This record gives sequence, C-alpha cells and structure tokens, in this order.
Amino acid sequence: MSRCFSFTDVKNSCYRSTFIKSGLRSTITDLHDSTVMHCWIPTVREYSKPNLLLIHGLGANALWQWGDIIRFMTPHFNVFVPDLVFFEESYTTRPERTEAFQAQCLMRLMEAHSVKKFSLVGLSYGGFVGYGLAAQFSEAVERVVICSAGVCMEEKDLKEGVFRVSDLEEAASILVPQTPNKLRELMGYTMFRPPPLNLVPSCLLADFIDNLIEEQVMCTEYVEEKKQLILAIPRDRKLANIPKITHPTLILWGEYDHVFPLELGYRLKRHLGDNAHLVVIKNAGHAFNVEKPKEYLKHLMSFLVN
Repeated sequence: MSRCFSFTDVKNSCYRSTFIKSGLRSTITDLHDSTVMHCWIPTVREYSKPNLLLIHGLGANALWQWGDIIRFMTPHFNVFVPDLVFFEESYTTRPERTEAFQAQCLMRLMEAHSVKKFSLVGLSYGGFVGYGLAAQFSEAVERVVICSAGVCMEEKDLKEGVFRVSDLEEAASILVPQTPNKLRELMGYTMFRPPPLNLVPSCLLADFIDNLIEEQVMCTEYVEEKKQLILAIPRDRKLANIPKITHPTLILWGEYDHVFPLELGYRLKRHLGDNAHLVVIKNAGHAFNVEKPKEYLKHLMSFLVN
C-alpha cells in the first residue's frame, strides 16, 4: 500500500536545518562505560556567554521538542541539547533506568565538552532528570527551570487517585504510542485543547510513528526501555527522601495538566520554599510549550536572561 506524503520527513529536515542555522552541530560522545550520548552543541562556543542545558521529556526526541524555540536561545547562551539515554542515538547496555542515572550521564557529557557551569531547563521527564542533576551536582548548576515535572510525587499517589491514569502500564502505552489511536489519545491526554486528530487520516499519524523508526523522532527502537524509564519514576518515591535544591528555580505548569496535576506544582513550590517561583500557564495542559509557546518562551527568557 502506498504511503501518504511524509510530513514527518519534511518537519524533521526543517528542525535539523533550524538547529544548524542556530549555530549547533550534532555530536556523539562515548562515555566509556557502555553508554553513548548524542548531543547538539555549539559549533563555535563563545566563552562570554553562559551555558544552557535543554533536557527533553518523553515522546519525541530533542530535535522536535526544542526545534521551535532554539533560535531564540542561541543568541544568549551556549546551548547544549542532548538526547537522553534511549532517545535518538543515545543508548546504554547498562541496566540502570532511573532519572538519577540519566542525570549522571548528562553531567559526564557536559564534562566531556569542558562545561563546568550551566543553567538547565527540563521538560516533563526531563524535569525529573534536571532536578536530579541539580541535586547531585549542585556546584555545576546555576539556575533551574522545571516544566510540568511531578518531582514531588510519591508512590502512594498512584493508589490515592492523584493521577487521571494510575495504572503505569496503561500510562506507558499512552506516553509511548505505537498506533494512530494511541497517538490521538496522547494528544488528548497532554493538551487542554487538542487538535481535531479524528479528522487527520490514520496514514499520516502512522507515518509519524513509522518514520520514527528511521528518524528516531519518537525512538520506537527503544519502546520497552522507555517504558522501564516510566515504571522507575515512582518506585519507592517518598517526599521525605527528595532532596531540596537551593538554586534559583522557576516552576512552569499548565493549569489543566492531566499527566502531572497542578497540585504537584504547588507541592514542589512548598518543598523548595523561597528559592522557587511557580508560574501557572492558563488554559493549557501538560504540553503548554506547544499550546502557549510565546508565553512559555517569555517566562523562560525573563528568568534565564534577566
């Protein structure tokens, strides 16, 4: 059967072009412990600029999650955009699946590129990783932005009805979609006003999933490993055991987030106290970076640049 026009191929090429025009280049770094990391780094690093680490969430790879705003960040920062382990060309044969391990890999990646100080932005799962990085390597991190990441969730929250989907296997099947219907479900789950995907031909949605095998946009090659990342998040998680970072921290949250309810944003603010500032993005869901990109960028730049 003939395939529909591949929007995925075109969009992927556009994002790659945007990254390159923004002064970034693609690199592969062997961490020499059976772990390899892919990262976009400055083609020419300007030492007068501060360094910024952008950490993507689950779903699409770093290219797609940062492609719409990267050109606004590179004039102000030396920007580093890695793909986490099991995304794009980053992988490991080690058994670790925790965000703490992901954070350690990122720190070693930054050290490999001789970056000693940096601020960071973490989207969703990337917020868990970024928080862990700031907690483990406090002296290396300057400022922290956590975007819709339920860092202060507890394992008991799953049983107490805090989440719209409390079964982790079901949540993983939504967050790692393998069929057009699951992709539709993901969009409805993460957005306050999702686009009318029921009107989009399934072949286009299938293209977005199938092409991901070739382009690794959604990293379908590591489906089981990504599910293991999700299952590892709440395991034995208790608020009392979550360290308090002391960096200036901006917390951004969608008002109608169904993945990590807004209450978890307030909980994180209470946990961090005066070091943190919580901004609620009105009329937006978990993917507020997609639904309200201008407002999202405004808050990022105000906190990181000013």
